[in-house]
Amino acid sequence: MDRIEAMTLLLHALDAGSLSKAARELGLPLATVSHKVSELEAHLGAILVIRSSKGLVPTPTGRSYVAAAKAILEQVNEAERAAAGEYVAPRGELAITAPVMFGRIHTLPVIIDFLRAYPDVGVSLTLSDRIVHLVDDHIDIALRIGDLPDSGLTAACLGSVRRVVCASPAYLAERGVPATPQDLAGYVAISLEAGSSPDVWRFAVADREVATAMRARIAVNSVEAAIDAALSGMGLIRVLSYQVAEQLRRETLVIVLDAFEPAPVPVHLLYDSQARPLKLRAFIDFASPRLRERLAQIVM
Repeated sequence: MDRIEAMTLLLHALDAGSLSKAARELGLPLATVSHKVSELEAHLGAILVIRSSKGLVPTPTGRSYVAAAKAILEQVNEAERAAAGEYVAPRGELAITAPVMFGRIHTLPVIIDFLRAYPDVGVSLTLSDRIVHLVDDHIDIALRIGDLPDSGLTAACLGSVRRVVCASPAYLAERGVPATPQDLAGYVAISLEAGSSPDVWRFAVADREVATAMRARIAVNSVEAAIDAALSGMGLIRVLSYQVAEQLRRETLVIVLDAFEPAPVPVHLLYDSQARPLKLRAFIDFASPRLRERLAQIVM
């Protein structure tokens, strides 16, 4: 059995979503592709993929094997390019994911600069506020905001952002500026439906956490809409500092209760340290200092 060929067919089938589609794309008989994958599973004594309503998906064992296979094939390709004298610059495709708003404001400009510096690299950027699984979704690098669970992935810390409460000057002129979280009883919140507890805000008071129930007159499902509502004087919003950096600079929104904010939220680049082709190393080295600089410049 040619294990390199079998690994390649397996990864192509997962990318395609089915064995039949992979066979069509590769110009091979379906029976050949199916046999190679089955032969690989028999060799390993483990089921690597299953068919589901979402198409072909890896099993838990398959996810680990796929990550290792990707790393092996990247190393083989690099070794072949180096031996052939063609390996002079990073090349290939990178799949990157980031939260929607942070990705548009900060990650995309850095990616554009990276592509200008490395013309042989292409990038597929997925902007999503859901947690994307690197192996299952075939992602090379993820930008994550928040505490990270333990995993076998490598995390490069870029900095942190604050969770701030703010409102328009007009709203505060009408209602007054709250001095403590306890003062919020008479204020109206703009709720983000995506939050797990949209009407409960937590603050740090004398080294302990205090939960404050907020009355929401309007609920929206995007940060941009919440900011627009706050700019219109509809009430207080609680967002991450980078999301309102421009409004704070223009003073169209004002931070309140900053002395009671919870701990800052960390920002990381997350990637598989076992799979580090040159294109991935080049992006980490290029993007990390630039994203750190952008985070440091956010209004604090």
